[in-house]
Amino acid sequence: MTDPSTGPTSARIASALSADNPSTRLSAALAAGTDPDPSLIGVLVERSGVEPDFFVRDMLVWALTRQPVDLTVPHLAEAVRSASPQMRSQALHTLSKIGASSTWGLITAELLHDPDDDVARSAWRAAVVLVPDDRRLWLADELSTECGRGGSEVRKSLRRAQLALSAQFR
Repeated sequence: MTDPSTGPTSARIASALSADNPSTRLSAALAAGTDPDPSLIGVLVERSGVEPDFFVRDMLVWALTRQPVDLTVPHLAEAVRSASPQMRSQALHTLSKIGASSTWGLITAELLHDPDDDVARSAWRAAVVLVPDDRRLWLADELSTECGRGGSEVRKSLRRAQLALSAQFR
């Protein structure tokens, strides 16, 4: 059943986002971003939390960045508290792409130290983008406690985050 507030195009896009074919889902995400419709924000956030295809997830993030920030952020705030690691990771990634400094409060120490490597890596990237000047030292301390975590890709992500943060101190 579709939301009565959505129009026929929005209903078609929402339906296509859960199609079996990844190309159909990719086209639907592209359509959602090309002609932003706030009634699709919830569907886009939910889909990004379960979407198996990287390219579709990337397009979903892009589509979310095209929506009104004040309507999108509450959905992402809920998603960062989800039990699903993919949902948390995608919400954090989207927040980093939106880049609204007002969302800094959503980046918690728990997310920076999340047991899921993908969530932690997304939190590190988002934190570096969103950190206010007066919280940089705190963030540097938090990131330093992650040294030695995970495999080479995780360590590389941490180094990138630390380098990006150190560049802000200049």
